[in-house]
Amino acid sequence: RLQVKAFVVQDIPLYHNLVMKHIPGADPELILLNHYYEELDRIALSDMTRSEINELLRELGFYKKAKPEDEVPEEFHFSPAKDSPFKDELAYKPSTSHLATENASSEPNAETKHTDL
Repeated sequence: RLQVKAFVVQDIPLYHNLVMKHIPGADPELILLNHYYEELDRIALSDMTRSEINELLRELGFYKKAKPEDEVPEEFHFSPAKDSPFKDELAYKPSTSHLATENASSEPNAETKHTDL
């Protein structure tokens, strides 16, 4: 548990798109969500060392900054997701997900693109 606590205190602030939610009495676990906040997987962290947790996040594609205040490069804004629903918009308009959503809604074919949702 000390390894997990060290990870929470020292490493989480360095990761992009990684949020800590403290639930008293719950065992620590990593819950992976998609862009629609649907749960994809749960990984127990209790028996892992700090370095194992960092390695797992690296393998999953999370971006780790050198310092908490560092900027996240644009290509990592949606990390660790490999299939961002905004990837087509990002190809021609660098933006946040909010702006990409606005951009998508103004496209003439936006509705036909999203009929399978």
